[in-house]
Amino acid sequence: MIVPVCNEADHISATLFALNQQYDLQGERLDPNKYEVIVLANNCTDNSAALARQAAKRCGMPIHVVERSFVPADAYIGRVRQLLMDEAYYRLITNRQPRGIIASTDGDTCVAPTWLAAIQHEIDRGADGVSGRIMTASCDRARLDPHTRACYLRAIGYGYLCVELESHLDPDPFDCLPRHHQHCGASLAVTAEMYAKAGGMPPVRTPEDVAFYRSLMRVEARFRHSPLVWVKTSARQQGRTANGMANQLHVWSAMGNQRQPYLVDSALAVETRLQSRRELRQAWQTVQQGQLRLDELQELAERLCVDLNWLGSELEQAVSFGVLHERVEARQAELGRWQQRWLQVPIEQAITDLRTRISHLRQVSSSSGSR
Repeated sequence: MIVPVCNEADHISATLFALNQQYDLQGERLDPNKYEVIVLANNCTDNSAALARQAAKRCGMPIHVVERSFVPADAYIGRVRQLLMDEAYYRLITNRQPRGIIASTDGDTCVAPTWLAAIQHEIDRGADGVSGRIMTASCDRARLDPHTRACYLRAIGYGYLCVELESHLDPDPFDCLPRHHQHCGASLAVTAEMYAKAGGMPPVRTPEDVAFYRSLMRVEARFRHSPLVWVKTSARQQGRTANGMANQLHVWSAMGNQRQPYLVDSALAVETRLQSRRELRQAWQTVQQGQLRLDELQELAERLCVDLNWLGSELEQAVSFGVLHERVEARQAELGRWQQRWLQVPIEQAITDLRTRISHLRQVSSSSGSR
């Protein structure tokens, strides 16, 4: 397990204690000598490292605490998490454990008592990567202003509705409901062999966890958004990264002060995106068999808001569907046509419309299943 730390004196002891108190899914205590923790205290100006060492002595488990001061160009979470995960990979491969697990959390986060066991459960079922739900402590949520708290809860609800819609329109057979929508570094795991296949953790500034997830998708990793895996993290509004939860909470607070609406993709935009992704996958599979003609792609190109000839060329060159899908999304962002066609709407409206659409799809699914 790896834990990046920067000025987490208020949280690191609880973080390490939670990692030490791990149980299997039957409630039996896991042997803490069966796993190890690597803490990288980077550019700390408090006593985080000292507290981590004290916790290591009390826990009686293998906790390696390393202190580093990076130059500004390297002092960012993507680089720190990369160094930690690279070291974890090296240790596993050296011990000939290609299916060994590299599990990542954060220095302000407490993992669930069955966090490791739940991750292992998903890996044993064939997953190459696993992400867990990110929850916040109720006491932290209570300190949020009403608008920020409402935005936080609506964002979670919107995310869950989007993945349920996905389960109806373009389901992943390996990542079925119940599932969630998050893949964050505070609760993320991958096998050593898949970590290498994906090229490791990209050293991007932020969000490095999203970049890593995309790397996994490019190599067709079997990824599970497991509801069994969860952590509790702080809901502070002064964070360590530009795109972390703390920053998002701060943005929502500012929006409330300025009376700005919280805008997201509309239900119809989400549905169109999912349907287009399914059709794009079918087209790519057909191209692999040498059976698709360029003129058959016209409608799909129009729905994706990309040029027909460009799409045909990408379909022929893509080595995996994950690569193709990422290229299409990048092209959509570059051209801007998709954004012009699908203007964002207030999240309240999107949630209402998603619920209506999902209710209809549930009824259709129930009727089909009863025949």
